[in-house]
Amino acid sequence: MTNETIPDILLPDVSVLIVNYNGGDYIKGCLASLERQTYRNFEVILVDNASADGSADDLTASPGRRFELIRSPENLGFARGNNLAARSAKGRWLALLNPDAEAAPDWIERLLALETAFPQTTMFASAQIDLHDRARLDGVGDNYLGWGIPWRGGFGRRVEDMPGAGRCFSPCGAGAFFRADVFRAADGFDERYFCFCEDVDLGFRLRLGGHESRFDPDLVIRHAGGGLSGRASEFSVYHGARNRIWTYAKCMPLPWLILTLPGHIALTLAILFRGLFNGRFGPTWRGVWHGVRGIGPFLKERKRWHSGARKQTATGIMAWNPFDLFGFKPFVRSSDPNERPVRQESSGREGV
Repeated sequence: MTNETIPDILLPDVSVLIVNYNGGDYIKGCLASLERQTYRNFEVILVDNASADGSADDLTASPGRRFELIRSPENLGFARGNNLAARSAKGRWLALLNPDAEAAPDWIERLLALETAFPQTTMFASAQIDLHDRARLDGVGDNYLGWGIPWRGGFGRRVEDMPGAGRCFSPCGAGAFFRADVFRAADGFDERYFCFCEDVDLGFRLRLGGHESRFDPDLVIRHAGGGLSGRASEFSVYHGARNRIWTYAKCMPLPWLILTLPGHIALTLAILFRGLFNGRFGPTWRGVWHGVRGIGPFLKERKRWHSGARKQTATGIMAWNPFDLFGFKPFVRSSDPNERPVRQESSGREGV
């Protein structure tokens, strides 16, 4: 029986997608946080990427009303793993949650309240607080420097730097909400990325299609932030460097691509130079080299995403100060005067 033939009353409102790879004890905490959700009409679809640590072996509990475990015989990466889970999802919202993250008890409930308040918004970003340090932010959505470099807004800064509700460039995949039909219409994540920056790429493509993304400080998760892949591992540095070049080549509108290319090259050289002092030069250089070498197919795909694109929707929420990037400054635009965010009696930061 397909989604089309299942009565709407039987379908979950939200499908929580988790991609696990050697998640250890983190995954148990993640699932336990879903068991505590105040809103119950959701499903959980967990893709295990051939974990070797046994972290998926004892997952017999059923968070929410529905729980599906998909075991992959190989490591599909974050992008392909989520796309696989999305094909099984029945909810009208896809909630992406990292296995090293824990959601506040009202995480899903607040998303549905935001859906009512902002029915035209198709992406929502969570407020991410460090799982191991409540005084630190892990992120407040993904930001994009107009010179072609993304960063996780607020990463590592004090929780007092949490911005108010408003528009952000795109949600961070550690705790993101995408409307399911919009996610599928964009073909989901680009599986060539494997992991890292695929959330920025998807958000950029959706923005070119006229979609907006919102951040809300009461939509809270706690995230270990590299608890599985390492915050500055060679793996993460390499994929981040390579994939941001592909995103820039594929998504940046042509006039801005021409204008910002010198700045993009200069910033890339600055990041490489900094790598000489922080031990990241090798993986950064390999990522840049492989990104440039493999850029051809992404340039060829530009027509699909830029035909009839709403460029202002994509570029109007970009930052332009490089110091914002290097300081991980949160970049969230306040709501339009005519918009009224949902009023909440208490903050979702309590009890997470």
